[in-house]
Amino acid sequence: MTSFNESQLQERISRTWDESIVPSLVEYIKIPNKSPSFEPAWEELGHMEQALQLALEWSKSNMPEKAQIQVKRSAGRTPLLLIDLPGERNGNVLMYGHLDKQPEMEGWDDDLGPWKPVLKDNKLYGRGGADDGYALFASLTVVNALMEQKVALPRILILIEFSEESGSPDLPHYMDLCADLIGSPDLIICLDSGTGDYQRLWTTTSLRGLIGGTLRVDVLKQGIHSGSSSGHVPSSFRIARQLLSRLEDENTGEMLLDELNITIPEYRVEETSKMIGILGEQVVEEFPWIDDMRPSTADPLEGVLRRTWNRALSIVGAEGLPPASNAGNVLRPFTSLKFSIRIPPMVDPTEAGKAIERVLTQNQPYGAKISFELNEAAAGWNAPKTADWLNDSMQKASETFFQQPACSISEGGTIPFMAMLGNKFPETQFMITGVLGPGSNAHGPNEFLHIPYGKKLTACVAGILRDFPCLLYTSPSPRDRTRSR
Repeated sequence: MTSFNESQLQERISRTWDESIVPSLVEYIKIPNKSPSFEPAWEELGHMEQALQLALEWSKSNMPEKAQIQVKRSAGRTPLLLIDLPGERNGNVLMYGHLDKQPEMEGWDDDLGPWKPVLKDNKLYGRGGADDGYALFASLTVVNALMEQKVALPRILILIEFSEESGSPDLPHYMDLCADLIGSPDLIICLDSGTGDYQRLWTTTSLRGLIGGTLRVDVLKQGIHSGSSSGHVPSSFRIARQLLSRLEDENTGEMLLDELNITIPEYRVEETSKMIGILGEQVVEEFPWIDDMRPSTADPLEGVLRRTWNRALSIVGAEGLPPASNAGNVLRPFTSLKFSIRIPPMVDPTEAGKAIERVLTQNQPYGAKISFELNEAAAGWNAPKTADWLNDSMQKASETFFQQPACSISEGGTIPFMAMLGNKFPETQFMITGVLGPGSNAHGPNEFLHIPYGKKLTACVAGILRDFPCLLYTSPSPRDRTRSR
């Protein structure tokens, strides 16, 4: 195998981050390219196109000579960016990221903002840098750093989508459209996940799914003076609360539908226990609790399992409720609540969505008008057994670049692409990782990218690609198969 200089690799990657990646991410953060679920007029506004052009310009300036770049577009859908890097040896690797963003969210510190990039204490603040605008730049940096050291690589396809934060509704279409180009990956590297701390390489072994919906309760054609109507006219909010109690025990947070239930695999419980052995109280202290607030359980193991494998309901938005500062004594005509239900890995989101709709809309209290709209449904994912070579390589990479052993973690978030690929390619190996560690607060205020961690993570990915075992993979790449026809 080609001699490999880890120090040279790390220096090259660090320099690229400082001179090229961070400045590009500063420009990217300025673009309010919210995902289509949060900005229906995304196409007319042109922010998504602006982000795409930034990515294209950087990629064309930094991709290897023989690489091919293309953008797939279909009417009414977000684009798909593909960079195809031919390999010098057998194997097919897919690297994934996305370039759409969550909405602004309130609560940013006075000197920060979602579209205001700020560099402070080795962190880059702003929406989308860590989740996960860096992925494209880091992926090409890995390839260039390895090629500089004359490492023979397998074929690598970098795939960047623009609708992930909406549940990847456009991705199945493009997966079919690009099936020949994607081929059958031997290894999938996803840079859209989280970390337990910033001291080692973390890889994700499971993800919860997601069902997003809007429940609306109408009781009147218009608002009425509360003094003349309350008590006689049922409150739309009370009815909504009553309906939600069909889904959730409000005293415990326990979800009540059997369709959302699974048994957590014992090996994932053991994995979580190992993680807690490393992080200790940090699994609780990482949250910005207010004074005297405490978690739903005092057992750290149970707490982590609740946020990574159990189902949970969150109300994430509302309509029909005026701001408190402008709310008169009026019985409102309707209440609309947008909710997010995280579902365990291996739960079918389609069947679960049907069950939720059935429970919410049957037997309408007082004859109120109850409507339910399913906004988003994405499956969770549970990783296949990690191959020995990949497990050994991840450990070696973490010890080389962090001087600490690697660790695995279950994540409570959702990456729809992983479930799609896991179903389509059950024999494929996965390395799911990312920079979203303690305090990074993706989707919320004060989101940041931890730059030193991003540099070391990029080096770890390079080390793993360098270890890709060519002798175990003998099938030609999609491009080779096309040439042989």
